[in-house]
Amino acid sequence: MALQEDVADGDHSSLASIPSEAENRANLLIKGEGILAGVALAQHIFELVDNSLKVNLFKQDGDYVRFGETGLSVEGSARSILKAERLVLNCMQRMSGIATYTHEFKSLIAHTEAQLLDTRKTTPNFRLAEKWAVKIGGGTNHRYGLFDMIMLKDNHIAYAGGIPQAIQRTQDYLKKTGKNLHVEIETQNLAELEQVLSIGGIDYIMLDNMSVEDMQQAVKMVNKRIPLEASGGITKQTIRAIAETGVDFISVGALTHSAPSMDISLKAA
Repeated sequence: MALQEDVADGDHSSLASIPSEAENRANLLIKGEGILAGVALAQHIFELVDNSLKVNLFKQDGDYVRFGETGLSVEGSARSILKAERLVLNCMQRMSGIATYTHEFKSLIAHTEAQLLDTRKTTPNFRLAEKWAVKIGGGTNHRYGLFDMIMLKDNHIAYAGGIPQAIQRTQDYLKKTGKNLHVEIETQNLAELEQVLSIGGIDYIMLDNMSVEDMQQAVKMVNKRIPLEASGGITKQTIRAIAETGVDFISVGALTHSAPSMDISLKAA
């Protein structure tokens, strides 16, 4: 679909100016610094455009790269190289930026046992690649979408009539449908946390926008009975203190919605 969006009825720039029999080579040049991601996806794109193209890899997904290095080269039909160029770059620039940003967050909590999670705050129709990039950068993929886990957030709780109603209806739904889905519920203060603990039937508890002091207290209250996820506006400046409270997971939407892209280009060789 991405190729169709870009090419439609033809790459007329290449069709007009380059002979059909022309064969050339291009190098993927790194113009930033960080974790490279999207290499495997680039291979797939080149193959999809023209399976006669030859791709030579000099770097792999997850490699730390610096300005001036070459990630890969591609040889074959000049028209095919140019047809694939922008999609390859768009994917790799975005994915490398996310992987690098994830690596930076992850390094800040490496001294703790907390796992860094992504969220559903992704670019529409590009979630798979963005979550792939988080994984490459050292993060952990959380639920992929609405279908693979039940997460009862503040609006679900409000519409259900409260925490007890939301949990009870969820348990009834799972029993009725026979679905085997993990259940997570959001809590916004220690009183809500206590309510959830008294009811039970939950696999994970989210601590949403709580202070570090309240998270420390929450960890003591739960005492390892249920995994805890910290969430809500977490930044590089706050993540270390949050991880040191003892929470099991920290979800950061910024990994995918605020990561700057890495500068990468494909140049004729």
